[in-house]
Amino acid sequence: MVDADLTFVIVGGGLAGAKAAETLRDEGFNGRVILIGDERDHPYERPPLSKGYLTGKEERDTVFVHEPAWYARNDIELHLGQPVTAVDREARTVRLGDGTVIRYDRLLLATGAEPRRLDIPGTGLAGVHHLRRLAHADRLRHVLAALGRDNGHLVIAGGGWIGLEVAAAARGYGAEVTVVESEPTPLHHVLGPELGQLFADLHAEHGVRFHFGVRLTEIVGQDGMVLAVRTDDGEEHPAHAVLAAIGAAPRTALAETAGLNLVDRAHGGGIAVDESLRTSDPEIYAAGDVAAAHHPLLHTRLRVEHWANALNGGPAAARAMLGQPVSYDRVPYFYSDQYDLGMEYSGWAPPGAYDQVVLRGDVGKRQFIAFWLKDRKVLAGMNVNVWDVTEAVQRLVRAQSPVDTDALADPSVPLESLL
Repeated sequence: MVDADLTFVIVGGGLAGAKAAETLRDEGFNGRVILIGDERDHPYERPPLSKGYLTGKEERDTVFVHEPAWYARNDIELHLGQPVTAVDREARTVRLGDGTVIRYDRLLLATGAEPRRLDIPGTGLAGVHHLRRLAHADRLRHVLAALGRDNGHLVIAGGGWIGLEVAAAARGYGAEVTVVESEPTPLHHVLGPELGQLFADLHAEHGVRFHFGVRLTEIVGQDGMVLAVRTDDGEEHPAHAVLAAIGAAPRTALAETAGLNLVDRAHGGGIAVDESLRTSDPEIYAAGDVAAAHHPLLHTRLRVEHWANALNGGPAAARAMLGQPVSYDRVPYFYSDQYDLGMEYSGWAPPGAYDQVVLRGDVGKRQFIAFWLKDRKVLAGMNVNVWDVTEAVQRLVRAQSPVDTDALADPSVPLESLL
């Protein structure tokens, strides 16, 4: 069959899905491209939801991947506000919530992830929030502004990236903020205790209160409104709003009911795909937050929930759907902005994977690069308020060769010379 006779369906209206559709057209595919999203908004990027848009520094229109007219110009058929309820692999069809059935020749699942929910009394109160979708950010932006005007208290359950970015945004509005985190520092599983403490100190300097080593046990309210939270050490904290920022779970229900191979939650969850992002069904691919891909560089199966993975994974899946050879081996990358601290992280260094942390620069001034190593090989690097080094850091990760750790720690030694 020629391209014009083929129909490629993309399920998921986020960055991965939108960039996949864009890539199909850029690569010359002239068949049908159908993009299905369960939100009514056009595909958008998620980082602004906890950064520029939430802080009020960016307008709502800036979050969208393409202007609305782009889809019609590029003959991308949109079905927005329509969840896909079933995939029939034998018939090669997807069924929408309104009963519409669409046939596909290739299918891309870019269904993303959803916020994990607190399983405690009080989560049904009006002041309990999550942050994953644009509608969530719309509401939370108004909530933070109101808390700032009224000297209100926000309690954040979880000291990960989303929790800390919202804490910074809330302080920018003038709200009182308490972060409840079960680990001894924020970002404990990502950065370890030393660098986790750096972020604790940063936020404490800006007036954020931390309560470490505890969990929420109850959200207390009256007449539907939040009044306080209780923790498992018996303490009660005032609260007018609560944000649950305890992580996200890959949206695998469609894949599961379709009988595709999945990865169990203990190993990160997600849809199991090979290095070309192909699932256990050769006509179905997965990309973005939901895809647990075999990583040819890191020699493990990895699911990455960050912007760069959606940005690059969607196009990689599109090229694979077109029959092009694809080996998706991007070094995992993410970034964060909190107050006057900006950082970029490249690589993969989970707890227990590294045996040394090397610091390069001035940690006290928060202008440095941290490297996580195993047997003197760089697994990951994080540059804090040091710019234009991401390419060099990623090359060190890719090299997988022992480095001189004294030279690595010396800012006068160019990183490129260590390769």
